[in-house]
Amino acid sequence: MKTIKTTFLLAFILCLCINVSHAQKSFWVHQDNVNPSMIMQYEKVAKEFTDACKQHNPETSWAVANTNDLKYLYISPIEKMADLDKDPFTDMAKKMGDDWKKMFQEFDKCYDSHGSYIIHLVEDLTYMPEGISMTQEGQDYRKWFYIYFKPENAAKVREGMKAVKDLYVAKKSKEHYRIYRNGFGTSEDYYLVAVSSKDEIDGATKSKENEALLGPDSWEIFNKVMSHASRFEEYSGKMRPDLAYAPK
Repeated sequence: MKTIKTTFLLAFILCLCINVSHAQKSFWVHQDNVNPSMIMQYEKVAKEFTDACKQHNPETSWAVANTNDLKYLYISPIEKMADLDKDPFTDMAKKMGDDWKKMFQEFDKCYDSHGSYIIHLVEDLTYMPEGISMTQEGQDYRKWFYIYFKPENAAKVREGMKAVKDLYVAKKSKEHYRIYRNGFGTSEDYYLVAVSSKDEIDGATKSKENEALLGPDSWEIFNKVMSHASRFEEYSGKMRPDLAYAPK
């Protein structure tokens, strides 16, 4: 987390470089691409950082997720770009002194690349009929689906995403999802679909049941999205409440 010393110190992710009218909430994301050989060391330092924050109580907050390809995502809500100018760690860094510097030196040994960017929750495309929330108690397992597209196809992909939601609403699907749109700091256009479940088995069961519920004709609806996508990526992982932080 070299920029958690700088960028991370400035705030936590999200602005818009696309159709702001469809994004109600924004998030600043810091992503660490951890080397496989350093995963245990990274976990150790990440927990030390969380414990230090709980002790010094900086005025910021974040959730944490880690993916099956060893990416760690620190996700914090922001209201406006000016939030990125705030430094919630100034007092904490002064109090910790050399320990603060040493902690981030240990972070830096664990990866070769990292960075920060902004994403936006798109509420009108999200399907969570019981209320929208990034985290749900007892459902820390995640599937993330990235749907990339060319800028010229943005409107068509959005129309397709809306058609998919309408299908889920009509069928009263039990498989809920959240939709995010890329923002400042990303180089490609994409929608991110996040699906929560208890674990891998629970997620697979829900997916199979949902497939049966939607029926064989549902592919025609999904194709309204996929026919305009440039590529598709799928990742699994979990939320890490043990690494999350909120001030007392």
